[in-house]
Amino acid sequence: MMTKHLTLAGLLAGVTSLPALAQSVDPQGLEIIGTPVNGSMGFQTAVTELATDLQWLDGMILVIITGITLFVTGLILWVAVRYNSKRNPTPATFTHHTPVEIAWTIVPILILVGIGAWSLPILFRQQEIPVADVTIKAVGNQWYWSYEYVDDDFGFDSYMIGAPALGGDNRKTPEVIAQLEAAGYSENEWLLATDTAVVVPVNQTVVVQVTGSDVIHSWAMPAFGVKQDAVPGRLAELWFKADREGVFFGQCSELCGQAHAYMPITVKVVSEEAYAEWLNRAREEYAGIPQPITVAAAD
Repeated sequence: MMTKHLTLAGLLAGVTSLPALAQSVDPQGLEIIGTPVNGSMGFQTAVTELATDLQWLDGMILVIITGITLFVTGLILWVAVRYNSKRNPTPATFTHHTPVEIAWTIVPILILVGIGAWSLPILFRQQEIPVADVTIKAVGNQWYWSYEYVDDDFGFDSYMIGAPALGGDNRKTPEVIAQLEAAGYSENEWLLATDTAVVVPVNQTVVVQVTGSDVIHSWAMPAFGVKQDAVPGRLAELWFKADREGVFFGQCSELCGQAHAYMPITVKVVSEEAYAEWLNRAREEYAGIPQPITVAAAD
């Protein structure tokens, strides 16, 4: 059963204003990826096959839509100039043009079939959940996330740094900036960083089981190309396999109440060795399972 340090963790964090001990996989040694950049546009850096496929599909459809828009706009301008009343004082009287009607029926069908042929395999790849190397249960609450490492019988709550549970009021104050810096972040990660992050190993398949405890939330991580509604009473799944180490940020993406904007998601993708070390510390901290002790052999 998941270790219920959940509400207690929030109270303790509020008193100490320090990150959880097991979170010593700090971001200083990891690249922070996916933070907003003033004046920039576009997607976050794709670090999974799913995200790469989605971004490629978006670009391909944009090219098709742009071509259609330019063609239709040009056609409208040409008709407006070529067939205006000055050039054609006596308008044509026909009402049908069979070849044109066949063309504007068949061509859109071919375009839609082509888009479907590219998009459906990508959709199926998202929905076909593979065998997991790591399974995590994410529960959406107003307004924080609870995580359970299913195979290791421990869990924790994850609050935005500066949230009321940590002694803040969802505003950026000197105290909140100090908490960010103590956790290894900077002022730029305000509204993005959480006191405890999800930690996963690089190049391994992670399955996230998503549900909600009160209202509908949504677990979304743009750099991974995943987004899944957390519906109370239902258990849905998503998966990802990150091919790059770093700190990644997501957000609850379903309007869930007045503090919806203060419900971020932080995921740290680390090496397998760092993950194993973090897992041992997390088992001890959250589940009370002592870390294995290595005894040196006598000479």
